[in-house]
Amino acid sequence: MSNVYLSLGTNMGDREKYLKDAIDLINNFEDTKIVKISKVYETKPWGYTNQKNFLNLCLKINTNLSPHNLLKKCQEAERFLKRERIIRWGPRTIDVDILIYDDIICNDENLTLPHPRIQERAFVLVPLMDLDEDLIIKGKKIKDWLELVDVEDVKEYIGDE
Repeated sequence: MSNVYLSLGTNMGDREKYLKDAIDLINNFEDTKIVKISKVYETKPWGYTNQKNFLNLCLKINTNLSPHNLLKKCQEAERFLKRERIIRWGPRTIDVDILIYDDIICNDENLTLPHPRIQERAFVLVPLMDLDEDLIIKGKKIKDWLELVDVEDVKEYIGDE
């Protein structure tokens, strides 16, 4: 089975429920097992900033699905949870991104691996660090990438007040 890291994010509606529902859907993908789930973090929006804060987490999964079949399954899960792609980096019920799929490098019109902006996003790097402190991303240790981003706005989520 392949080792894969996924990122999940949501900033609409019942954010905790969307994360839980997405995890449940992923856990039911054929030939796929969730190995580890990071803590949940609340983060400010990235890119398009005029929107609510996100809840983000990362998953480590093992799967026999190919990268493109996994992408298809992730997009099906997003659609099932009513994801609409209206504004780039805009509000969403759920976003499921494939960050790393083994050591595969892919760059086609549908999928880029590793994720092209993984090293720029504290909201991805911090939960990834929960999963594997020794993870190598694009030839560098995750700790080295974390030193290059602002992690101040990535706060461990303890529930809505």
